[in-house]
Amino acid sequence: MRYALLALLSAEPMTGYDAFQYFESSIGYMWHAPHTQIYAELRQMEKDKLVASEEVSRGERGKKRRYHVTDGGIKEFRRWIDEPLPPQRERDVHRLKAAYYEWGDPDAARSQLREHIAVHEQRRTEWQRLVVALKAREVPLLQHRLAKSPPEQHEAIVRFKVFAYQGMIDRATTEIEWARSGLDLVDELYGT
Repeated sequence: MRYALLALLSAEPMTGYDAFQYFESSIGYMWHAPHTQIYAELRQMEKDKLVASEEVSRGERGKKRRYHVTDGGIKEFRRWIDEPLPPQRERDVHRLKAAYYEWGDPDAARSQLREHIAVHEQRRTEWQRLVVALKAREVPLLQHRLAKSPPEQHEAIVRFKVFAYQGMIDRATTEIEWARSGLDLVDELYGT
């Protein structure tokens, strides 16, 4: 969470609500976070001097906090980027259930597999659109990041974003293929 927020704030200052909006869209594809976690982490990051905030107006009477990354936050983000991550153990409820489909109704298995396909087809389509927009440099957060970066870094910035989302597209394609093979297996074992 901390590093996803540092990545966002390195593009431009934003409020907790702004960060939440990005977590609901582009960043959320890689790292989901509810608003309560975002606000709590921003406060902790401010205590740790990774971000600083200022009060800004919200409407006629309201106030909100806008956060920006500090030099210490940039240093910590770079340290994290350079540090190798160990492989993480998986928790995959879909594979766990699939390993025991023989206990259930074949039609329920089919329904779950079809839903799995539909979800991943939708996500893949969203990510494909995002990749097109990234390549065209039409994504607002990317535009902010490019505006703050030297022109000689622009190509790397865009291509690494595309690389990350292409990985998500490839993963979705694999999920779709896996679920389709599961449908074939259910049909083979129980008939259509």
